Amino acid sequence: MRKQLMIACFAVMAVPTLYSCKKGFEDLNVDPINIIETTPDKLLAPALVNSLWPGMNRNRGFNNELMQVTVSQSDGDNTVFRYAFRANQSDYLWNTWFVQLTNFKQIDSLARTEKVTNTSYQAIGKIGKAWLFSNLTDIYGDIPYFDALKGDQDNVMPAFDRQKDIYLDIFSQLEEANTLLASNAAIVVSSDPMYKGDISKWRKFSNSLYLRLLMRVSGKTETQQSVIAKIKQIVENPSAYPVFQSNADNARLLWSGGTSTTDPYTSPYVNGIRAQDFRGPAVCNFFLDNLVAWTDPRYVSATPYGSGSIGRFGISQASGGGWFGVPSGYIPGRGDDKGCYFQSYDNTSTGGTWSLQQNQNTGIIMQYAELQFILAEAALKGWITGDVKTFYYQGIASAINYWVPNFPESIASTNFTEHLKNLDAAGELWSDNLSQDAKMEMIHLQKYFALFMTDLQQWFEYRRTGHPVLPKGPGLSNGGRMPARLVYPIYVQAANPTNYKAAIVAQGPDDINTLVWWQRP
Repeated sequence: MRKQLMIACFAVMAVPTLYSCKKGFEDLNVDPINIIETTPDKLLAPALVNSLWPGMNRNRGFNNELMQVTVSQSDGDNTVFRYAFRANQSDYLWNTWFVQLTNFKQIDSLARTEKVTNTSYQAIGKIGKAWLFSNLTDIYGDIPYFDALKGDQDNVMPAFDRQKDIYLDIFSQLEEANTLLASNAAIVVSSDPMYKGDISKWRKFSNSLYLRLLMRVSGKTETQQSVIAKIKQIVENPSAYPVFQSNADNARLLWSGGTSTTDPYTSPYVNGIRAQDFRGPAVCNFFLDNLVAWTDPRYVSATPYGSGSIGRFGISQASGGGWFGVPSGYIPGRGDDKGCYFQSYDNTSTGGTWSLQQNQNTGIIMQYAELQFILAEAALKGWITGDVKTFYYQGIASAINYWVPNFPESIASTNFTEHLKNLDAAGELWSDNLSQDAKMEMIHLQKYFALFMTDLQQWFEYRRTGHPVLPKGPGLSNGGRMPARLVYPIYVQAANPTNYKAAIVAQGPDDINTLVWWQRP
């Protein structure tokens, strides 16, 4: 009896102790340092910056080598410019862009909560997803899309979706974004390093991106009629579908160099690449010879564009002077290391203005010049009304003005009239008497230069059109065939084997020569 009484007493005494352990436990378990909740304005700038860097990285080391902007001075076995590279080239963009897609998804979803309801952030999240998903599907073909970004729902093995279905849904997302942005809901200005809270410019970017992607799939017979109709609708209804009107609308993040307290965004090229590595590859003769033939202000450095030996594209003259490029696809052991290269810094110019590595303008998503060449092609094919020549010339003027601000963007300027004389001498003056194919070559040669430093867009457009015509060097691998895609990352085969195998059955062999949907007839 006494023993039972003691046990009962101890039990009664323990009750307050157990209660006190539980009381306030949830408050004590909250981490006061690490953030467990956020809002759309906190995610936008990191998502933009961290999405730009992967594209800039692979632009320099992959796109530029494939598309004869640069030529590595190497006789190694894994030279991209020879179409010979390791399969692990595929991993980087897949890994980095899918992470940032999660951030854009959250920007959209967090702007549709009881805490925050903002139609502009919803639209911006959709635009960011459209941008990155389109890049990923253009690189790999069929990818996880509808079931992607659901790791928080324990879906770690998403199905791969067909590229056609991905594109059709991207178009729906951009339609919705255009509608949402029409309400002009204000966003936090400091959250937006690209447009400083100007919603009208986000709307122009959304619709300009829409035109880029519509043109990307315009060769597909099964969807061509509806795609052409949508291109025409966007172009002919500027109040309902506003698009870029000048370089002031460009979708780009202007790097500040880290000197500003309000714009503390330093170009990733500065800290991400060593100076000697940046200027290691030579400039390709295809890229350089065209600029030289046109006496183009983007490479030349003579009055009124500057002085010295460094052009606005950051091209340094060859050893001993002169402008000489290196042929792409040269046979191993027969390279030429005396060509021009991209200068990483220029101590002689004020503030390193002409340094490509330090240049403020390299954070490009899409430019007005690209839009003008899209319109030129659409007008050439009779899909929209408008003067092809005017679109073509405006694209040239705006592309030059982007890198050489004191070269007027107006095609009526004296400087542009003088530049037309150089184009005439080089056979690049527009003529209505040329064949359709010759006109396409002219449009896409100039578009090629307008897409300089714009992630992998040169490669995408070449795969779509076959323009501009690139010379084939004798040292090319892969039978001289331009790679049509990148293979899926190796770890995807192991981590998601069932859906990976289904994707191969649907799309074709997982190699660099399998055409993606929009490349097929």
